[in-house]
Amino acid sequence: MDSSKDHRSLQQKTAREMIWTSSHSFHGWTCSQCEWNSSLPTLLNDPEAKTAYDRLAAAKFRDHKCADHLSRLGSADDADSFTPRIRKLVQQGFKPKDAVELFLQEIALEYRNQPKVLAQAKADGEDFLRRVRAGLI
Repeated sequence: MDSSKDHRSLQQKTAREMIWTSSHSFHGWTCSQCEWNSSLPTLLNDPEAKTAYDRLAAAKFRDHKCADHLSRLGSADDADSFTPRIRKLVQQGFKPKDAVELFLQEIALEYRNQPKVLAQAKADGEDFLRRVRAGLI
């Protein structure tokens, strides 16, 4: 590509961000540009401990070099993840708390006979709101 035709700033070309990813097989932070990730420890339940984990992951994210990791091929919006659905509602103009409530109502209709999925959706919604309150999202 001819660089004279690309009018984006250097920051726009190289901007990367931490993305919270939550699926059946992975919960944690990922990079928007590469395959770097920081997975949430399995037994971490205390909100204060999760906040400390978020700070540690943010520091590791700032220090990582995308060149040391594979490029991200797929979308961060994994089909198994609930977080992108909540984000989409927020992007459509809903307040985060309202978006989570609406999301939980949708999940209750879609998965009414699957209590494990409902519990996971509720936990993901609460965690999303905790991260919004902490200013991480």
